[in-house]
Amino acid sequence: MADGTVLEGVGFGAQKTAEGEVVFNTSMTGYQEALTDPSYSYQILMMTYPLVGNYGIRAEDFESSGIKTEGFIIRELNSNAKDSRPAKNLDGFLKEYGIPGIQGIDTRFLTRKIRRHGVLNGILKYPYEKKELKDLKEKASGLRNISELDLVDLVSTKNIIKHDAGGEKNVVLIDCGVKNTIINLLLERKVNVFQVPAKSSAGELMDLNPDGILISNGPGDPQNPSYVVESIRKLVREELPMFGICLGLHLISIAYGAETYKLKFGHRGANHPVKDLNTGRAHITSQNHGYAVEADTLPEDLKISHISLNDGSVEGIKHRELPISALQYHPEGHPGPWYNYYLFDEFVASMK
Repeated sequence: MADGTVLEGVGFGAQKTAEGEVVFNTSMTGYQEALTDPSYSYQILMMTYPLVGNYGIRAEDFESSGIKTEGFIIRELNSNAKDSRPAKNLDGFLKEYGIPGIQGIDTRFLTRKIRRHGVLNGILKYPYEKKELKDLKEKASGLRNISELDLVDLVSTKNIIKHDAGGEKNVVLIDCGVKNTIINLLLERKVNVFQVPAKSSAGELMDLNPDGILISNGPGDPQNPSYVVESIRKLVREELPMFGICLGLHLISIAYGAETYKLKFGHRGANHPVKDLNTGRAHITSQNHGYAVEADTLPEDLKISHISLNDGSVEGIKHRELPISALQYHPEGHPGPWYNYYLFDEFVASMK
């Protein structure tokens, strides 16, 4: 760890070295969806639930083209996957994508450490020798901060991809690191999706004749992909329905002049309570983000629609006049509750 802490365990997965920000996820299941979520780029993911791997890996549960985390930390690996459907085991999955893992770690200690001190950079090396520790400590302390990196361009598609549902409505999805389930839920609602590179200009997006715009989730500091912010500033003039998810909320807020800040240890898990300020209802949500919007910096045009019941941070925004809204949490879940799917129904219904 960047502060000099050393934890030793048993390696599994690929015999490689991983570098990045060490973060924890409190979900009890969904390790495959988390590992393949592009929002975890440049992060070494730790699961707080102690037993991981017991139901294996399934093709239908991928959230992207492969593993996007840098490394994986768990308490105990179960290599004997038990499932009614054919499944690979977790060890082989990490080997396939060249990702190192470590088990036998005191994940409770490490979680408490991160909660007290905030996220820290770290290096996961498998295998290693004792004589390497001094050099590894020095290297860990000098790793680049995630805020210095533009990770959106790294994970975004490089070409326009059309997902044809045979519908009458078209959504242009600005891919900042989108999860597959977001696309699938739109397709299930008979909406055609144009998945476009994050660096696409507003003009290029409008050439696709969209009925709505969706800005996806993605990794890193929301201040870095300024090219997406610039596109949003131009797109809002079109007064089309616009929906942001996670990083999408940050980017819409920044486009309107708001500021963001880094959370001490982020919100990552499948049981985060959120209050809808319009209805007063509380929702259990899936989350994965390390930054949040400064509520006091939101302009008059945007109102807060949802707040976190854990720390009061902004969980949703809505434009007072235009059909523009965004959520900090993941309405598609995966992992997490599925009943927030109704938010996709509302977005689709807003496209007249």
